[in-house]
Amino acid sequence: MKNRSKRYEKASALVTAGKSYGLEEAVGTVKKFPAPKFDPTVTVSFHLGVDPRKSDQMVRGSCPLPHGSGKNVRVAVFAAGAAAEAAEAAGAEFVGFEELIKR
Repeated sequence: MKNRSKRYEKASALVTAGKSYGLEEAVGTVKKFPAPKFDPTVTVSFHLGVDPRKSDQMVRGSCPLPHGSGKNVRVAVFAAGAAAEAAEAAGAEFVGFEELIKR
């Protein structure tokens, strides 16, 4: 039998195998899990009962996260002259033309 870590054993004690959890209950259960040594992620799967082969039943969308995705947006602008000055004033991190191409 494989030995599991203490964190895994504690987390598995909180979950019943094969049980479907509601959204609020699932989030509450995940929050009770012992903290890992890395930034955790959670994958959520929904059963929508639609047929993806039918175009009128396609489900697409996006939702903004309350605290962002954690990724910083970096802007590079390839411009010269007045356009470069305007880009710097707008907050671009990297502005230039030949210098950026050489990078």
